Amino acid sequence: MATRGDGGECDRHLSSPAIALGAVLMAVSLAGLVGACCRVTWLLWVYLLAMFALIVALLGFTAFAFAVTNRGAGETVSGRGEYRLGDYSTWLRRHVGSSKNWDKIRSCLAGADVCRSLQDRNETWAQFVADDLSPVQSGCCKPPTSCNFTYGGGTRWGKTARLSSADPDCDEWSNDADEVCYGCRSCKAGVVAALKRDWKRVAIVNVVFLAFIVVVYSVGCCAFKNSRRDSVHRRSGGWKQAGYA
Repeated sequence: MATRGDGGECDRHLSSPAIALGAVLMAVSLAGLVGACCRVTWLLWVYLLAMFALIVALLGFTAFAFAVTNRGAGETVSGRGEYRLGDYSTWLRRHVGSSKNWDKIRSCLAGADVCRSLQDRNETWAQFVADDLSPVQSGCCKPPTSCNFTYGGGTRWGKTARLSSADPDCDEWSNDADEVCYGCRSCKAGVVAALKRDWKRVAIVNVVFLAFIVVVYSVGCCAFKNSRRDSVHRRSGGWKQAGYA
């Protein structure tokens, strides 16, 4: 997620927690393994409590991820997929659109050269329409279709006379490779669309992961039960053969 190069990596609010979750899960799993193999009851207690907290947290996050990604999709205009900020959930819009977050994302987009792959292309309009652009490229690397600009190849567009009530993004567009449409609402919408796509994928994976974790948790409960039974027998002075006839 951090290196795919389509601009979605510029919002790390999903990848960073995923890395932290992996580290915590590894530590908890090691504790459970040692507790089960060495019959260390207190480590199994730690393991089961931590796994229970993890299951609850994953359930909450999965429900939240589905809630914030249940609306919004690209609209096909003149053969191109375009994105509108108002089509997405309020939380995603606020998350990306806040001044603090957007300044970082915009700087990252410019530094990541998200639009560079389009700059040197000498394509016809028909070829450009046929290109498979990512949501970020569609929102940030070209002006909205409503601006009626003339395509000049790459990221070069010619401005034409238009009504004063046209999309305000039209005034934000620049043929400067370092600016393009990074200040446009359509660019924010493209980033939101990429973020929605990532969160939706993670939510689906989480459902499968949760099912696996529940199975592992059940095995951990059995190991804990066996460990406690062994501890009781050791404290009572050994196995009572009569009880296992």
